[in-house]
Amino acid sequence: MLIIMPRPKRIRKMTNPPHFKGFRPIALPEENDPIVLNYEEYESIRLSDFELHGHLEASKIMEVSRPTYSRIYESARRKVAEAFVLGKSILFEGGKVFFDTEWYSCKSCGCYFNHPAKEQRMDNCPLCGSSDIVQYSENTQLRPTEGSCVCPKCGLKKVHSPGIPCRNEICPDCNSPMIMEGAPHQHRNLNCN
Repeated sequence: MLIIMPRPKRIRKMTNPPHFKGFRPIALPEENDPIVLNYEEYESIRLSDFELHGHLEASKIMEVSRPTYSRIYESARRKVAEAFVLGKSILFEGGKVFFDTEWYSCKSCGCYFNHPAKEQRMDNCPLCGSSDIVQYSENTQLRPTEGSCVCPKCGLKKVHSPGIPCRNEICPDCNSPMIMEGAPHQHRNLNCN
């Protein structure tokens, strides 16, 4: 017997979670059966009805296909309509989402970390406290394309060969795999030796 499994849901990108847990109708008794609006459904209403993006543009923002976005949006609108017509409360929770946050790298200790509070400025590494941090953007290259490969054991430097990762290069002196000079993990390896 052949069992066909559906493909897994792609994780949807969200700017930030809502700042509140939901809504409740006024002057109605407390109800135990609220409508659950997933975070991606909330985000679709925010993008299309509040920020007035078209479905194609909103689908690119959430990093899903346009048909998937339309299904999410349709589900959200039906749930909101049901809550309004039947006087049910709306609760925001769950869903397959990730939050769009800013990412940084510390040049001192080599750790990578994110900063969800965009309105606050990030000045120091949360691990070592160093102020020598770099914020990544879409234009930031995580690895340099040219430079030197260095052996973490003996410190031998060699000119980087384009197209060949430094980890595939072997040190001629001690037969250890080399690493990119200046890479965050170089500091960790040199501290271990």
